[in-house]
Amino acid sequence: MNMAPVIEVHGAAGQPLGMSPARFLREYWQKRPLLVRNAFPGFVSPIEPEDLAGLACEEVALSRLVRHDRARDAWDLRHGPFPESLFPTLGERDWTLLVQDVDKWDADVAALLARFDFLPRWRIDDIMVSFAATGGSVGAHVDQYDVFLLQAQGHRRWQIDAGPAPPLAFRDDVELRLLRRFDPTHDWVLGPGDMLYLPPGVPHHGVAEDPCLTFSIGMRAPSAAELMGDYVDTLAAEADEALRYADPDLAPAKDPDEIDAEAMRRVVEALNTLRFNDPDRLGDWFGRFITGYRNAEVAADEAGPPARIELEWSLQHQGAVLRRHPFSRMAWRRAADGGRLYVSGQDHPLPVRDARRLAAADRIDGVLYGALSPAGRDVVHDLLGAGHYRWLSAEDAM
Repeated sequence: MNMAPVIEVHGAAGQPLGMSPARFLREYWQKRPLLVRNAFPGFVSPIEPEDLAGLACEEVALSRLVRHDRARDAWDLRHGPFPESLFPTLGERDWTLLVQDVDKWDADVAALLARFDFLPRWRIDDIMVSFAATGGSVGAHVDQYDVFLLQAQGHRRWQIDAGPAPPLAFRDDVELRLLRRFDPTHDWVLGPGDMLYLPPGVPHHGVAEDPCLTFSIGMRAPSAAELMGDYVDTLAAEADEALRYADPDLAPAKDPDEIDAEAMRRVVEALNTLRFNDPDRLGDWFGRFITGYRNAEVAADEAGPPARIELEWSLQHQGAVLRRHPFSRMAWRRAADGGRLYVSGQDHPLPVRDARRLAAADRIDGVLYGALSPAGRDVVHDLLGAGHYRWLSAEDAM
């Protein structure tokens, strides 16, 4: 008899899933929840609540504050940036501060992503960090993407509904998309280092048992409507005006007012001529789309890149490095004529070796730069000028 996989396991040093990545992907990924006790043994948060509050005060950060009035079961949502003077007034209960993209602002937080390299990097959206005062919550809700919830400080009670057909109707009396009904099947309290994985569509509710920090490693999952919208826009922009509805096989109309089956067949044919029949065109569209999708910030053009000879001398003889802009997303793909590097919605033809190396490198030093082809060096120079890299001296790079 086949037994359903267990829903709770124990992790160990170097094994945050409590099992091999292959087994996790086979048995749990987008299939069922998994609680991993001690996924990160001895975990110490790389940031403190004060750091998160400071970031939430910045214009560049995406932050939210959720407060719950228990007596009235009323919810209040505010968007940042917030004044520093706000936080001392919030009290000691029933509020949560959430900040998106903390991995883009804190290198130590970003370092956690290396533990999830069994997933395609372009699938990972960001690390959101939330601080919750005792009783703090964002209510019972459901997400349409995979998420790993890593407890960083304090304790949070998580309840989930892992039933086969959970109710998914939303309340209409609050700004947040909260579930009208929530019937938990599992109830756990997570401490530092514990991690809960939830596939899309699983209702869940987290409440702080004491002041706590939670890291949410969320995935990028564009909806079919988003994919179709961008796909159609790209098709329309690239369409040849000469491609039109045509009916050279037209027969005398039986009813001139009818849109008959033959007309609809020709409509389908006309639409089919616009499809990306070339796999490389389709791949280039998706590479541009997914590296630009949900970018909270765009790399800004610099005044202009340094002279090529100055850049190369600095990299290869003075210990300088190029550090990738934290919001510049990169991915690569094999194409019929070599490789493609995709950078925040743009594509760059390159040898496969160069495309792979640049997509994987957060920093380019003299050794990596020297190993690139002339085409790869050209692309690096262009990306530096566009703001996708920052030029750091040897001292600044330490």
